[in-house]
Amino acid sequence: MSTKFSLSLLVLFLGVQIGVNQQVATAQSNPGIVIPTTPRNTPPVPSRNTPIIPRNTSTPEGKRFCASQLSSAVNAVTNRREFNRTHWGILVQNQSSPRTLYSKNASKYFTPASVTKLMTTAAALQTLTPNYRIRTSLYSDRNGVVRVVGRGDPSLKNEQLALLAKQLRQKGVRRINQLIVNDGYFKGEAVEPSWMWEDVMFYYGAPVNSLMLNENAAVIRLFPQKIGKPLLLKWDNPLDAYGWKIVNQTMTAAKGTKKYIEIQRDLKGQTLYLKGQLPEESRPDITAIAVFDPIENFLQHFRQSLSKEGISLARVNRQTTAAMGGQEFAAVQSPPISELITETNVNSNNLYAEALLKALAVKKPLENNQTTVDGALEVMQSTLFRIGVDPKTYKLVDGSGLSRKNLISPQALVQTLQGMAKSPYGSVFRASLPVAGKNGTLKYRFRDIAPEGLVQAKTGTMTGVVSLAGYVNAPNYGPVVFSIMVNQTEQPIKVVRNAIDEIVVHLSKLQRC
Repeated sequence: MSTKFSLSLLVLFLGVQIGVNQQVATAQSNPGIVIPTTPRNTPPVPSRNTPIIPRNTSTPEGKRFCASQLSSAVNAVTNRREFNRTHWGILVQNQSSPRTLYSKNASKYFTPASVTKLMTTAAALQTLTPNYRIRTSLYSDRNGVVRVVGRGDPSLKNEQLALLAKQLRQKGVRRINQLIVNDGYFKGEAVEPSWMWEDVMFYYGAPVNSLMLNENAAVIRLFPQKIGKPLLLKWDNPLDAYGWKIVNQTMTAAKGTKKYIEIQRDLKGQTLYLKGQLPEESRPDITAIAVFDPIENFLQHFRQSLSKEGISLARVNRQTTAAMGGQEFAAVQSPPISELITETNVNSNNLYAEALLKALAVKKPLENNQTTVDGALEVMQSTLFRIGVDPKTYKLVDGSGLSRKNLISPQALVQTLQGMAKSPYGSVFRASLPVAGKNGTLKYRFRDIAPEGLVQAKTGTMTGVVSLAGYVNAPNYGPVVFSIMVNQTEQPIKVVRNAIDEIVVHLSKLQRC
């Protein structure tokens, strides 16, 4: 999976706004942000060093070739000596028909990484429709009791808490005798059990519960001091420091010394262990970590919002059972699904993907002891089946691709892409994908290809896994869909990406003969 920091989280802490609208009934607010980090055993954040298509390919710029020549061109890439131990899965078909232009292990299962999000967002768009919004509500009674009911909005930020507090004040509330925070909308674990511990410490493995705030992540910065002194830790939002114990074993080193930072979290407690060094007068190291207790995180920030509106709070209770009914007193809404899937796919946002998966369960009553994820996966399977995806071509346990228990074939991804191309929401789905050379996880790839928009695809990267699947509008052939999945490779990510990109360049040069 790609470990791109969500653009919304980056905005929250760096002050860079993006165009994601949040509604309070009909009110607008600002989204959140993220910061890049590359912990051990996680894929690197794309940078300007991300490879661009090499010009010395077997189909030089401007040269076209017939579809019948595609097999030899692709095989020339996959059969290179450096890929002797690499497992390739590739399927290329016409967008509007199942005509196969190239196939290699297309029906076999692969660890997919973040290309899983193609299936999650397709199912969410088909099931919930583009204008569906996720609502966070406040209920109140005459005894000064206020209940907060979350329904898994991944885009909820401090700005929305401020709007909720303002609505309470406008309704005449000056004191809350009891605030009941209900986190029972989702059933089951907030963190998928098969996720690796090294992942769940950081923002891209943050818990996905009913009441998430600021993507359940907190940004920390480590600043160098005088030589020999520990690095100075600062939280972008001081409220995020609540409850954390810091074991700081870092040091400020001399100028020119190599930088290295290691951050670990206690397996059971709220303790951060900091190790490593930064050279004197160097830039700070910036990392986003997952919050330890999402509900306590929500409460700390909501208390501040209430206080700013002059509303006092006496006591707080948590509730994990299903929310009771009642009259809604105040509410905020997420942006529409069309915008949520764009954040999910363009920035490969894991938390958004998991929230969208769980949102599918609203369409199916859960059976006894069934988790929200289990129910949602059933809805996903039936939804994708209706657009032509064979249920036997994949097996999923999450919606983001972070779990290595996920299994997807190239065939499943191509069927998803073809099904969505025929869907009434096909243009919305396609608009949610990164555009090569322009944005998201493809911003620095395929920049030699013109015109812009020729390739729209979803990436997937984790240790030993590199994937890419999407659409290519070959000017002299027509639209094709493709899925390229690489597993069990010991080659550097750069080498594999170069090879994948070279194959996609071949697709762009197809012509009818």
